[in-house]
Amino acid sequence: MKKYTIQNEALSISVLEKGAELCSIKNIEMGTEHIWQADPEIWSSHAPNLFPIIGILKDGQYFYKGETYEMPKHGMLRHNENIRLKEKTTSKLVFELIYSEESLKIYPFKFNFQIIFKLKGKRLKVSHKIINLDSKIMFFSLGGHPAFNAPINNDEKYEDYYLEFDQNMDLNTHILNNEGLVSQKTQKILQNEKKIQLHEHLFDDDALIFKNIPSKEVALKSHLSGTILTVEYSDFKNLGVWAKPGAPYICIEPWLGIADVEGTDQNLETKEGILKLEAGKKFKAAYTIKIE
Repeated sequence: MKKYTIQNEALSISVLEKGAELCSIKNIEMGTEHIWQADPEIWSSHAPNLFPIIGILKDGQYFYKGETYEMPKHGMLRHNENIRLKEKTTSKLVFELIYSEESLKIYPFKFNFQIIFKLKGKRLKVSHKIINLDSKIMFFSLGGHPAFNAPINNDEKYEDYYLEFDQNMDLNTHILNNEGLVSQKTQKILQNEKKIQLHEHLFDDDALIFKNIPSKEVALKSHLSGTILTVEYSDFKNLGVWAKPGAPYICIEPWLGIADVEGTDQNLETKEGILKLEAGKKFKAAYTIKIE
């Protein structure tokens, strides 16, 4: 599978052309790999890009202007073989997907989607640029899904790790029902606190979904070895946190949008969390991964 690599004195990163999926962040000095290596026996992805939906649609469908469209979970970018490298420099990779006759069958908007990976020191900035090439308003969601190895060190275990936000919060997760739709049920995760301890049963009920989260920065830390990395996501309203139960990784997922809610009418224009982009306009959003 074709991939592209860039590096500086601190980090090297690799991105698969298929899906423009980040597949490696290595600390050069330590030789440490931070991205989950997609073990197919557990979870066969590294860091999917989510567009133009997040999560699943009710019945796998949405309605727009009286027509019915089908869209797979997390949208059309994941595993997409039509994405192409647009630019490569010593510090930057730019990938692009432009609408096609095939894409219009599942998403009736003309668009240019770009994702930019920019390396500076121990920081990787992942930027998104969406251009509405259509003559009508474009409706979309956008998100990241990077999976980070936890534990990193051989002498550690999953339970040695925790997430720490940059502020104390009251934080509820929105429970997914058996169909993967967001229900009205919530569960208290934090009460004037900022730490979520990782353990093998944390995701028994699927992802933790935090709407309108006040914190815009979260660190993955070890009780034994300190801060591993930090994700800053000030451009994103929501945050998902997930792993397959018992798996040695943690996904930190900045989202603009959310999976369908139980009571959805499946109309794309009124979907919860949907973004609107006027004809001819551009939209930008970025998150940053800092390796310690």
